[in-house]
Amino acid sequence: MSLQRQITFWLAALAVLIVAMWLLGEVLLPFVAGLALAYLLNPLTNRLERLGLPRLAAALIIVSVVVLAFILLILLVAPVIGAQLAAFIEDIPGYVRRLQALLTDPSRPWLSKIVGDRFAGADNSVGDLVSQGAGFATSFLGKVWAGGRAVISIFSLLVITPVVAFYFIADWPQIIARLDRLVPRPYHGTVVVLACETDAAIAGFLRGQTLVCLLLGLFYALALSLVGLNFGLLIGLVSGLISFIPYVGSITGLVLAVGVALAQFWPDWIWVAVVLAIFLFGQFVEGNVLMPKLVGNSVGLHPLWLMFALFAFGYLFGFVGLLLAVPLAAAIGVLVRFALRRYLESPLYTGEAR
Repeated sequence: MSLQRQITFWLAALAVLIVAMWLLGEVLLPFVAGLALAYLLNPLTNRLERLGLPRLAAALIIVSVVVLAFILLILLVAPVIGAQLAAFIEDIPGYVRRLQALLTDPSRPWLSKIVGDRFAGADNSVGDLVSQGAGFATSFLGKVWAGGRAVISIFSLLVITPVVAFYFIADWPQIIARLDRLVPRPYHGTVVVLACETDAAIAGFLRGQTLVCLLLGLFYALALSLVGLNFGLLIGLVSGLISFIPYVGSITGLVLAVGVALAQFWPDWIWVAVVLAIFLFGQFVEGNVLMPKLVGNSVGLHPLWLMFALFAFGYLFGFVGLLLAVPLAAAIGVLVRFALRRYLESPLYTGEAR
């Protein structure tokens, strides 16, 4: 088979896959979530298997522990988070008014000069800005949810996903072996190298970033709660869990925490400074300790490319797209770097005739 026919075949297969994802997005969610969970837990299963435990038993134990831990976490944390979220949404207008009063206070002319006189009449502007931001978030989350109606209810998702993850973990070596046999023989070596690079990129980001998000979320939630910040648990957990989106998590958490601290503690500026110091310390630890140790430098995902992939795939394919965004972005990045290497070695770049 000629190279042109092979390229045509694989492009057609890719087009069929994209169309299938588009049409079957509503039923793919538990299977994609199960695959992602299996990918995260597969290294732990391999370790237990090397210790002498049968793979089937290791998969069953690991999935059972994860499910029980998730249920326990939901029972303990969900009521508190739900109550804080409802109260936070209800108190947002009051916090905005307090911040406006603080920034336009005549007793602080230096602050008025920095902010500007026009802020005194900014009630409507702030309200419009909040409404526009809420509208954008609602639209995006609506798209995500529309693509995430894969199951009848959240309960069925929680039931199907662990079962899918169990079968993927138990059969992981056989699945990899079967996929390996499907690779065209003339390009087997190249495909294996690209697959290893893609796996390193996905594993480095997905497994490492998951640990980073959990550790940051726990640190922010605990530190802000100890300081006595209103909604500290909610703000801390949200800041940590969305820190996988470059800059968005840290900036969102910093703005929310400092804004609430100003409205709650001012004029006792020491506690505002403590809240700011918590986020600065968290960013320092993330950038200098957690990311180099847990994620490393081999990921190859530029922050802008990652943000674009998350929003693009989430908008196009809903929650399934969000789950697939990181691995697909990593795979595309590996393929683009491979294509660039081949281009730099080709006569198109060197000008040498072969």
